[in-house]
Amino acid sequence: MSDHRNRQTGDNQYVCDHCKKRFSFKSNLIKHMNIHTDNYRCTECGKCCHCSSKLAVHKRSHSGEKPFECTVCSQRFTTSGNLVRHSRIHSGQKAYKCHVCDKAFSQSGHLNTHMRVHTGEKPHKCSLCDKCFSRTSSLQRHKRLVHSNSRPYECPFCGMLFKIHSELKQHVRIHAYAKPYSCRHCSVCFTRLEQLKTHLLKSHNEGTWFTCDICQKTFGSKQHLKQHVQRHEAVKPYVCSECPKRFYTAGELRRHHPVHSEYKQFSCGLCDRLYKRKSDVKKHFKKCSVEHGVTRVVL
Repeated sequence: MSDHRNRQTGDNQYVCDHCKKRFSFKSNLIKHMNIHTDNYRCTECGKCCHCSSKLAVHKRSHSGEKPFECTVCSQRFTTSGNLVRHSRIHSGQKAYKCHVCDKAFSQSGHLNTHMRVHTGEKPHKCSLCDKCFSRTSSLQRHKRLVHSNSRPYECPFCGMLFKIHSELKQHVRIHAYAKPYSCRHCSVCFTRLEQLKTHLLKSHNEGTWFTCDICQKTFGSKQHLKQHVQRHEAVKPYVCSECPKRFYTAGELRRHHPVHSEYKQFSCGLCDRLYKRKSDVKKHFKKCSVEHGVTRVVL
């Protein structure tokens, strides 16, 4: 009875002594403890599994075996459970419903992550700055953007480098003059979705304004309001690792980083001039395009 109540309330009272991972069920904790032993260890990569069946499934990742095939799109999977979850894409089934706001999900894991919106739980902590996140993907994105100088994504047109693929995807539209987001009221087109949302608010009064409780200034997005409120509170959570300067946003910290380096990673695709900052090469590229008579780059 107590385990059932824990599942309903999200009370993860069983804690692993080794990695501090929490569980609602004692039985799940007991199974989890096998990870920290050599009982079911993969000889290929050293990964440990809960039981022999989990280890057998894991070994398929090395052999490439995918015995379960979707009858709709022929995509193949290593486990029947993955196939079942995939099949919900085609059926539209959302069996996992939030008891607070009635939002529904196709996977239990997505529901568990969603519940943190209501509980405020942020279990994933950055080891470098102690900032916490509700999702592992958000933590990983934060580490790439704030604490890493790695830029693995390169623009094929001008050579600019980016930390995440979404930034590259958005940047490439500059070269293609692509504006995929169009207003349904006046057919004005925009490069980014955020630009369209702002246009709908300002020009057509469609959407929701976010208002600052301190100065009553309005914003088109919750994130912009959050950044604005930090300035009222004089909170600068982002600290430069090279000097004592602090910043309100991760973007401000990223723009500051080149001050401490002579490395010029952004190059113009027309004249090969190098720049430290993305914004500088973008300004230059517009002028350089006119000088070279480039009016449009076709993807």
